[in-house]
Amino acid sequence: MVDTIRLGMKEKCPLCKSQASPFYKDTQEYFRCPECRAVFVAKKDLPKAEEEKERYELHDDDTQDAGYRKFVSPITKSVMRDFTPKHQGLDFGAGRSQIISTVLREQGYNIVDYDPYFHNYPELLEQKYDYVTSCEVIEHFYNPAQEFAKLREMLREGGGLYLMTDIYDERDFASWYYKNDPTHVFLYAKETFEWIKEYYGFKELFIQKRLIVFLL
Repeated sequence: MVDTIRLGMKEKCPLCKSQASPFYKDTQEYFRCPECRAVFVAKKDLPKAEEEKERYELHDDDTQDAGYRKFVSPITKSVMRDFTPKHQGLDFGAGRSQIISTVLREQGYNIVDYDPYFHNYPELLEQKYDYVTSCEVIEHFYNPAQEFAKLREMLREGGGLYLMTDIYDERDFASWYYKNDPTHVFLYAKETFEWIKEYYGFKELFIQKRLIVFLL
């Protein structure tokens, strides 16, 4: 689809700052980074904050729904495997439902919620945590370099960062459902997470389907 977009144009990758080339265009224009292999929406096509919030408010996230609990279980089960209720956690981008913290609190875990739209307590971002969770959030990052620096800074030594997103794996981008949400503005390949591990100084990286875990 490159021939349908502005050949010769470049845009700086918001994660690694490399010059990225046009990759695909439909209702939004996408660039792909040659360094970290991320695919991202052109600056001119980024949704406005009010459009983002309206989209998030459409989510029907019932914390008692068995299917929803199963969806987030790769994160909740990993946290319960790796940490105890004595450890302190943060759910970053908790949304209205606070599903991850709801499940973990039921098991006695000590976890707080941050979300810029629904639980906007910026003082929480100045503290240190043993683990940070973030489910279906990182694809919404306008400035992933800044956001991952923040996430890394909030973790104590020996801590863990537990993420979920769909990963681009060279499938046909035009038919990939995940890019159809206009608020999914930064999309990750496996190589993107490997770049993040090295750049931000994580000791270990584990990827299993949609689950991505960074450990210090």
